[in-house]
Amino acid sequence: MIAYTMVGTTDLNRSARFYEPIFSAMGLEISWRDERSVAWGVPGNRTPTFHACLPYNQEEARPGNGTMTALLTESPALIGRLFELALENGGTDEGSPGPRPEYGTGFYAAYVRDPDGNKLAFVYFDDNQCGG
Repeated sequence: MIAYTMVGTTDLNRSARFYEPIFSAMGLEISWRDERSVAWGVPGNRTPTFHACLPYNQEEARPGNGTMTALLTESPALIGRLFELALENGGTDEGSPGPRPEYGTGFYAAYVRDPDGNKLAFVYFDDNQCGG
C-alpha cells in the first residue's frame, strides 16, 4: 500500500550516516541518491522505499509531533541491534527495546529519533501470540 516514506533533514550526509547502518542491518540498500535525497529499499524492488531529503520547498525540515515511521523487523534481537546502531549514529532514545503489551500481545518495539528529530519505531509482531 505504501510506495515510499520521506523524512526531512537539514544535513543529508549526516542523515545518510545515521540511516545507512540501520537499513544495511535490515538487508536494505541505497536505491537512489542525488544532491537532495537518499533512499533505501529492497534490492531489485522499486517500492517501498524510505527517503531522507532536503525539503524541496527549501524551508527548514521540521518533524511533526505524532508522526512516526514504524519499520517492521524479523526478530526482537534485530530490534536491539537497530536501537544500538541508531544511538551510536546520533539518534536519541525514545523507548528502549521491549514488549509493549499495551499495543497487543506479541508486540515488541523500540523507539528512537534521528538527528533531525524524526521519530522511528522498530517493531516485531510475534504471530504466535498476536493470533496471526
